[in-house]
Order: sequence, then C-alpha cells, then structure tokens
Amino acid sequence: MNKSELIEKLAQRCGINVVQAEEVVNLVYRKMRDTLVSGGRIEIRGFGSFVVKEYGAYEGRNPKTGEKIPVPPKKLPFFKVGKELKERIDRIEGEGK
Repeated sequence: MNKSELIEKLAQRCGINVVQAEEVVNLVYRKMRDTLVSGGRIEIRGFGSFVVKEYGAYEGRNPKTGEKIPVPPKKLPFFKVGKELKERIDRIEGEGK
C-alpha cells in the first residue's frame, strides 16, 4: 500500500472526501516526522515502534578501488515490528503453506 492508496481507503472508510483524507494522512506523517527529528519515539500498540538510531563514524572502503574512505556519523530511522503484528503475520504465513 502506498500513500495515495491509504488516502483513498481512509476517504472511503470514513465517508470523507479525498482532500480531507489527504490532510489527515499528511498531518499524521508530519507529526511522526517531527517526533523522530526531535529525538522522540513513536509507538503504535499492536503494530510497532519507530526510533532514530545513531551510528558512529567508521572507515569504509570504496568497492571499486578498495581505497579506505571515512564514513561520517549518521542517524537513521528504525522500525521494530510489534509482537501482535509479528504473530499475526506468522499465523497467516503458516496457514498459506
């Protein structure tokens, strides 16, 4: 599912127009982004959690030349699946086999 499909489903399910649904989805996305940028954590019970992980600087290699290159520290968003979602997917996967 992509963002436009989510907007369409929300509009249909809630009986609102697509413009209103898009505003809701954008509001949620902005709030999630702002929370992560400010160092916060997002937890959606039964689904999972989002955090920002910090990685220190290290020395990497250019795959073509083998030359050592410094890789600066970075921060990346990380998603950890919730127990309930994981179990549900495992159950569905097990039934399909």
